[in-house]
Amino acid sequence: MLVKTMVLNAEVVRKDFPILQRTVHGKRLIYLDSAATSQKPKCVIDAEREFYERYNANVHRGAYLIAEEATSAYEAAREKIAKFINAPSKDCIVFTRGTTEAINLVAYSWGWANLREGDEILLTEMEHHSNIVPWQLIAQRTGAKIKVVPITDDGLLDLDEFERLLTERVKIVAVTHVSNVLGTINPVQEICSKAHEVGAIVLVDGAQAAPHLPIDVQAIGCDFYALSGHKMCGPTGSGVLYGRKDLLESMPPFLGGGEMIRTVTFEKTTFNDLPYKFEAGTPPIAQAIGLGVAVDYLTKIGMGRIRAHEIELVAYALERLKEIDGITIYGFAPPEQRGGVVAFNIGEIHPHDLATFLDAHGICIRAGHHCAQPLMRRFDVAATARASFYLYNTQEEIDALVEALEKAEKFFGR
Repeated sequence: MLVKTMVLNAEVVRKDFPILQRTVHGKRLIYLDSAATSQKPKCVIDAEREFYERYNANVHRGAYLIAEEATSAYEAAREKIAKFINAPSKDCIVFTRGTTEAINLVAYSWGWANLREGDEILLTEMEHHSNIVPWQLIAQRTGAKIKVVPITDDGLLDLDEFERLLTERVKIVAVTHVSNVLGTINPVQEICSKAHEVGAIVLVDGAQAAPHLPIDVQAIGCDFYALSGHKMCGPTGSGVLYGRKDLLESMPPFLGGGEMIRTVTFEKTTFNDLPYKFEAGTPPIAQAIGLGVAVDYLTKIGMGRIRAHEIELVAYALERLKEIDGITIYGFAPPEQRGGVVAFNIGEIHPHDLATFLDAHGICIRAGHHCAQPLMRRFDVAATARASFYLYNTQEEIDALVEALEKAEKFFGR
């Protein structure tokens, strides 16, 4: 077995998460589905409740105290997130409801304004549906074509094919930073550099990366970076689009009304400064404030420590899972090159049956196509089981998972 090193005391961290103290079906809750949504520390829950109890008001408009308090907290969250991902300015941070909305914003605003017939959009075989469907919709409207970078049998991007497909016809590359199925960490800095050589811009889907890795958008060199708050200890309905300021300034608004205007007549509307041009209507105020507190929480623990803890966990999980007869693990990137995600199947056991069996043991995993049906087809499976880890998980929970999977193998084998 691997020697356990104390890079992060998960047992101490767990005390910050009220839900992890409960039991389900008479068993202690073991939550291994953070790739779908993370649990929330008490400080985030308290921050949302405090907003509604003490200073619930709309932002940027009221001339009274609690409105000023709401605006201050909302904009402070923007500052925190800009610092968290090393954005050059808070003006580059647009609040959204999540990664999906952020990608749609770029597709409809930048894509509709810039893509033409004959242009190409370059995706990869491991993309989440949220980084496929918006580009399909825009391609249908503009005449642009989608090209797809394949992956190897090991679950890595085929970089030779990427370079072959990357011609001057490519106007945008949209790539996940970390696969939500394989855990593969893609070389996004290299991808951005090569894309820029042919005049293409790059959108990075950071939904599975921002919660787990130190992120520096300036070092990556991306043009857009999208993330979801609910996967990084923040509230649901919170997310961020980082965009290069010159690109955001050149793009038309995505939605109309409310905060995104400067002047309105029936003949013409002029638009607000960044980032408000892209924040129409009442924004997700409580959610953004909660996300800011989540960023404080993660920063205090240290993203480097979180990353080291997850490398340790996934290495241990891969070692233990391989002990199970009939298991197939998808993706062979080593722990240092993958996020805390392991997708697998066991013999002929359907993943949904497996997930239901584990639930009876208090263990939460994900089963299905994980919003990555093209990737499932690549590996010739309809679905997989998926265990995903975060800062509050322990090796003992992985032991419990393996023990329950061995029981499932015997149960369904009979």
